[in-house]
Amino acid sequence: MSYQQPSDLHRIPAVRELAKTEANAFLNFHAAVFREGGAVPLKYRELIALAVATSTRCAYCIDTHTRGAAEAGATRQEMTEVAFVASAVSAGGAMAHSLLAHRLHEENQGAAEPTGEGRAGH
Repeated sequence: MSYQQPSDLHRIPAVRELAKTEANAFLNFHAAVFREGGAVPLKYRELIALAVATSTRCAYCIDTHTRGAAEAGATRQEMTEVAFVASAVSAGGAMAHSLLAHRLHEENQGAAEPTGEGRAGH
């Protein structure tokens, strides 16, 4: 059994009925974001969405935005490259957050200043 099933997307109207105000606000926002005619072309919007979807591992979003990107003219190569861009940014974020872990470790150990060679700015 898979927890994520494309048929779940058919539940959107029922969910919308259960929380009309919130669902309508979200769907209107979504429509505004994925409109034609902005400074950022729809193809790029869909590629950005696909990159975020791969990074957040949302199978439904990957499905939706793969189709959206293809319909907007994106190639398989473009879709592949944006997945690698998302991977690099995610990895960079993990590395950057490790700096927080180092600082918190030092603070918990009572060290006021970072230790070691190679500190930025020194």
